[in-house]
Amino acid sequence: MASQQKPEKSTSLWERLDRPASAPRSTLTPQRIAAAAVGIADTEGLDAVTMRRLAAELGVAPMAAYRYVSGKDELLELMVDFAYGELALPDDGTGWRDTMLALATRTRAVTLQHTWMARTAAFTLTPNQLAVPERILAALDGLGLDADTMMAVLRTVTAYVNGALDAEISLLRLMADHGWSNGDETRTALAPRMTWLLNTGRYPTYSRYACEATRTDDPDWQFRTGLECVLDGIAARLGI
Repeated sequence: MASQQKPEKSTSLWERLDRPASAPRSTLTPQRIAAAAVGIADTEGLDAVTMRRLAAELGVAPMAAYRYVSGKDELLELMVDFAYGELALPDDGTGWRDTMLALATRTRAVTLQHTWMARTAAFTLTPNQLAVPERILAALDGLGLDADTMMAVLRTVTAYVNGALDAEISLLRLMADHGWSNGDETRTALAPRMTWLLNTGRYPTYSRYACEATRTDDPDWQFRTGLECVLDGIAARLGI
C-alpha cells in the first residue's frame, strides 16, 4: 500500500512535510508521531523509542509511521522539533542581552524536561530549532558586528548553555542511578572520598568552597550567574 511505503530519501524530512498535504487517509500525523515518541523518551529513555514501540503506542500498524519518516533518524528530527516548539521566542525588538537570557533560560527548561535532547539536539536541523539562532542573530544584527562575530557570540553562549546542561543532567543521572534524591544524600554518599581528598591539604581553596558555599543546591542561580558572566564578557569585549 502507498501509505506504508518509506518516503524518498533524496529530499529532507522538512522539505517533504512542507509540500501541500494530500487528502488525509488516516488520523496519523507528524505531530501525533512526534508527541508519542517524545512521551516514550521522557518516561522510558531514548533507547526505548523504536518504530515498533512507537506503532504500539499509537495503535497503528508497524509500518504506518514510515509514510512520514524513513526511520529512527528522521523520527528523532521530529522529536527535537516538537520539543523546540515548546520554547517561546522573545518578541521582536527585544534587546540582544535579554533575548539571549530568555532563550538560554528557556532552552535549559525544555532540555531538563526532555533530558534525551542532550544526546540528540546538538547537530539536528529542524524548523523550530533553527528559529532559536535566527532570533539571536536578528537581535545582534544592526549592532555593528560582522557576520562572523555575530556567529562567534551565538556559539559562545550556546557552548555555555550546552556545557552547563551537560553537567547538570549528568549529576541528575548519577543521583538517579544511585537512588540519591537530593544534594544532602549525594554529599553524604560521596563524603568519605571527598573528606579524604580535602584532608590531604592539597586543595585549600576547594575546601573553603565546601565549607562556605550556600548555593550548592541552587542550579537556577548557578546557571543564571554563569550566563550573566558570559554576557558581561561579550558586552565588554565588543562594546555592545
